[in-house]
Amino acid sequence: MEVEGVEEWEVERILNKQKTRGVVKYLMQWKGFTVKYDTWEKEKDLGNAKEAIAKFEGRMNAEVR
Repeated sequence: MEVEGVEEWEVERILNKQKTRGVVKYLMQWKGFTVKYDTWEKEKDLGNAKEAIAKFEGRMNAEVR
């Protein structure tokens, strides 16, 4: 997928979240790629994945209830 002239991977879904030393990271599953290519990405670097983050946070909040 290309965004503003830069090629980016499309998010399939977010699998997990961690916070280390105040830095939030999400474990990303990329569309069209196997689990081998899942990566931890800093929240600040995921500006184009706001919808996927919102879905993930919604799922996590529902599980806590």
